[in-house]
Amino acid sequence: AVEFPEVHGHPNRLPFEGVLTLVDVASDKAPSGARGHRVVLTREAAEAALPSLLGMAVDYKAGWDGHDARQKCGIITAAEVDGRKLTVTGYLFARDFPEMESRIQIEGAMGMSYELADAHVADMRAQVWTLTRATFTGAAILLRDKAAYRGTSFRVKRAAAEAWPTSSRLMNPAR
Repeated sequence: AVEFPEVHGHPNRLPFEGVLTLVDVASDKAPSGARGHRVVLTREAAEAALPSLLGMAVDYKAGWDGHDARQKCGIITAAEVDGRKLTVTGYLFARDFPEMESRIQIEGAMGMSYELADAHVADMRAQVWTLTRATFTGAAILLRDKAAYRGTSFRVKRAAAEAWPTSSRLMNPAR
């Protein structure tokens, strides 16, 4: 687990939450790197890969239409599978990227996309690839309609500082 001390009013920690992807559901379109194939991330693969999400960076691309691993604007501090949703929470580096906050405030417009390495596809000849194993290497914030899964979401958490957990943890995916 990743643990951060509570720092009230920290100027560079803006809490966020999002739905990174859906599990056991085919993507709406082919993600980057899938050679034109839609994909299904199995629940088993997602649950096994949850620890690899902790501490990984969140990035964005100018235009909000893809990934740019060199534009790291935040960090993932917790992840869980809740029903069919793989959810994440963390912090954006608000002071370092002030231009982000105004853009991501458009309610319902933003989504997320995962970044993977070492993915195993059950059958490379299948029309829809089933991912049975993977390692998460990060995530991107992008326009929801540009994400492979339109059921993703991203929003800044505007809860009172006291409501934000003082430590983050890998949550029980069997909940």
